[in-house]
Amino acid sequence: MKEGEMTKSDKKNRSVEQLARPSVLGLKPYASAKDDFKDFERDLIFIDANENPYENGMNRYPDPNQSKLKDRIAELKKVSSEKILLGNGSDEILDLIFRVFMEPGEDNIVISVPTFGMFRVLCGINDIECRTAMLDQDFQLQNREIESLVDSKTKAIFICSPNNPTGNLMKKTDILKLLELGCLVVVDEAYADFADAESMIGMIDNYPNLVVTQTFSKALGMAGIRLGMCFAQKEVIDLLKKVKMPYNVNVLTQEVALRELEDISSIEEGIRALREGRVWLESELPNCKLVERIFPSDSNFLLIRVDDADLRYKQLIEAGIVVRNRSKEPLCEQCLRVTVGTQEENEKLIDTLKSFE
Repeated sequence: MKEGEMTKSDKKNRSVEQLARPSVLGLKPYASAKDDFKDFERDLIFIDANENPYENGMNRYPDPNQSKLKDRIAELKKVSSEKILLGNGSDEILDLIFRVFMEPGEDNIVISVPTFGMFRVLCGINDIECRTAMLDQDFQLQNREIESLVDSKTKAIFICSPNNPTGNLMKKTDILKLLELGCLVVVDEAYADFADAESMIGMIDNYPNLVVTQTFSKALGMAGIRLGMCFAQKEVIDLLKKVKMPYNVNVLTQEVALRELEDISSIEEGIRALREGRVWLESELPNCKLVERIFPSDSNFLLIRVDDADLRYKQLIEAGIVVRNRSKEPLCEQCLRVTVGTQEENEKLIDTLKSFE
């Protein structure tokens, strides 16, 4: 057996502790004043954290554990709060995963392209080798190719489902098979609320190496507050908490998120409207002669193949409409990515595309 190769049994039997960096395993996280004392609801004099005592609503440090917000998310997601980590956007959470589990200059991850570009960026930032498999022609995972890339230095497989920029869900059976390889499988579900399938969150109790990330930026409509969510077994969450900054989610973000989560019916109505908008666009885009193909989508956007993506992108900009040109991505030649807008915006897009003919 070549150096770095592992038997299937060796891969499958790696524990979360074996995957983590030894330096992190022995790390004692920074303890803030807010960690030492947690009964903040009592009417007490707080002179423990060197804060400014004059109240303006923001003079106190935020709860480093985001306890109220986690409890609300736990209620909605039907998962224990101890299996949740919150971050300054999903990007911070993904970076924490790299810093906890991947030794710079030694370890590697596996991705399937085309996919979310941040995975490659984080590899560069953390000096981690990024091994790439190709999705098949239907933008689905090719498990055999992925497995061939996994060795003793592979710490994680990163999957975006629904995928960005293609919009489709990955087959759950394929993801479950990859979990048998023993490394972490990180499933980025930023667009999961727009899909019919159940989230992978329901599987975390069965798989200690499964990590699921979600965000407040898409379906919840709160991109501006920068809040991401991570769901995993407590052992993984505890490791991530060792390296996160103590006050990574600020007071304003926690307050806004809690307030918005009070009205779930409004959020659900917004999701329904976007899904209906997606269906409407799928029915109208074929009437635009320059559109050659519309790829199936489980997200709030559509990937479409046009006759000349560079030309159509420039023409849309001139018409006051900004889309994303994805032509340089593998398997996405001559493709534009179009986010579902308001009905008025969707109609303007269709009318504009028709005017180019």
